[in-house]
Amino acid sequence: MAMVAGRAGVSGQTVSRVVNGSPRVDPATRARVEKAMVELGYRPHRAARALRTGRTQTIGLVVTTLATVGNSRMLQATAEAAEERGYALLLVTAGDTVSDAFERLRDQGVDGAIVLNEASALATAEDRPQGLRLVVVDAPADSGLLVVHSDHAGGAAAATRRLLALGHENVWHLAGPADSFAAAERERGWRETLQTEGITPNPLVRGDWSAESGYLAAVELAEATAVFSANDQMALGLIRGFAEQGHVVPDQVSVIGFDDVPDAANYRPPLTTVRQDFTALAVAAVDALVAEIEGEVTEVAASDQDVRRIIGTRLIERHSTARA
Repeated sequence: MAMVAGRAGVSGQTVSRVVNGSPRVDPATRARVEKAMVELGYRPHRAARALRTGRTQTIGLVVTTLATVGNSRMLQATAEAAEERGYALLLVTAGDTVSDAFERLRDQGVDGAIVLNEASALATAEDRPQGLRLVVVDAPADSGLLVVHSDHAGGAAAATRRLLALGHENVWHLAGPADSFAAAERERGWRETLQTEGITPNPLVRGDWSAESGYLAAVELAEATAVFSANDQMALGLIRGFAEQGHVVPDQVSVIGFDDVPDAANYRPPLTTVRQDFTALAVAAVDALVAEIEGEVTEVAASDQDVRRIIGTRLIERHSTARA
């Protein structure tokens, strides 16, 4: 490292920052250091660095399932964001609690962990082993943990307002699981938007994120002219269910989803939906965790009620909505 620093004309600390993927290096300096590393054949030795720094440059990712689109896309985005910062990723699954998953991560010597979506509902500040840095994706601000999440409520509100603007007198909601933070926030955005307009929300219909649950919900939503679905997969099943009942989307019923999965533009009709930026969400989670690990911020206090980052969402209009 000293030889690289000498060749590039920088300090050893600057070389260390480049090696560790720190953003606190200007592009020209980073390029000069990387050129010197190539010329000298320098490669970081992870095990030796762990002995010197006490860090393994590894972070854990805790999930309950990878069957949902959101979790699988977050896994991919988190792996890429971690690699960009010079960290390896270790995946563990949680059962009814996250305590065992945390213990497995601690035994592996990870520097910190990110808890995803459904697993976040199981995580509490008390569950965290001593010294394990933690960021949770999709959890209430008052959890006592460092939280990153999409603007679920804002996205749901935008979808609901769009359907009202098309002249629909009310908007039905196909909700996600009751124990999901994201589902609860999307329900809140839908409900509060209707109430602000003086509209009494219809009873919601609940699914489980799967297309099958959306298909089955079509019977309960047969009287709807506008439906906001809490995710795209349920919207896909719902559209099929409506078609089998003879309800044409969007001529007779408008449907908006949430997530903007890669296939949403190829639904029939192409789905209007709320786009989550999974890459930005993963980068925010990894950056927050690395800042904790490398001492750029202080330990999150359990009493802190709003230690979080919220990533914006955007309504993507396609062809599954029409005027009432």
